Amino acid sequence: MKLGLSLLFGLSRPLKHSLAILEAAVELGVEVVELVDEGPHRLDKRRLELARRVLNALGLEVAVHGPFVDMNIGSPHEPTRRFVLKRHFKSMEAASQLGAVAWVFHPGLLTGLNHFFPGIEWRQSLKSVRELAGKAKELGLSIFLENGPEPVPFLLKRARDFEEFLSELGSGAEIGLAFDVGHAYLCGQGQVDAFTKAPLADKIGHVHIHDNDGRADLHLALGSGVVGWAEAVKKLRAAGYRGPVVVESVERPLESVRALSELL
Repeated sequence: MKLGLSLLFGLSRPLKHSLAILEAAVELGVEVVELVDEGPHRLDKRRLELARRVLNALGLEVAVHGPFVDMNIGSPHEPTRRFVLKRHFKSMEAASQLGAVAWVFHPGLLTGLNHFFPGIEWRQSLKSVRELAGKAKELGLSIFLENGPEPVPFLLKRARDFEEFLSELGSGAEIGLAFDVGHAYLCGQGQVDAFTKAPLADKIGHVHIHDNDGRADLHLALGSGVVGWAEAVKKLRAAGYRGPVVVESVERPLESVRALSELL
């Protein structure tokens, strides 16, 4: 498995501040850096060139987490869904220009219309993912759908949600699973087992790891909460996973990298 670090921890400050710690991260064994295409880190032309220069100089692979603020790919309001896809397409194009090994995105969300039109967000999400997969094929980009946490009303949180969704999606849309260990723990401890066994284990191509208190998605430093992240790494290894394991803690990121590096 490859040790990775997300720059989510620095989202409140300019991108250059987060990029500045990468030399220390490389010394700890980091091979993959995940940029977050959101807020002050949005990958406009200037930040894209800055990131490319720094990452190339350090010999790092790059992944990109797509935008997530007000991004509901399952929106029943078609103009809103189209806006979300347009924003995602721009993010995917930026990822492609960087030669990214992965582009990660969030599932759709339930809305108030579900009471009157049951399943509408699910159907809209299927439509959106098919379009995203088509764009990814055009760009030669690998994309990965992330499991959401409780109590946020994401459509896809548990393993059975993904099994049903991927079954309905069919084989024509090529997407993988971005398995978020912390999110899975918030949906029940058995979810790590469920995601790392057939039929989903083979779909995992990107992993996020961070800690929490078992109640909220806090993205704590590894060892600061109740998540059995060491056990999760063992299960990923047993499942034959060999891809990036990305620290997505918003506090003490380098300490978390050091803790994770001892297991990989």
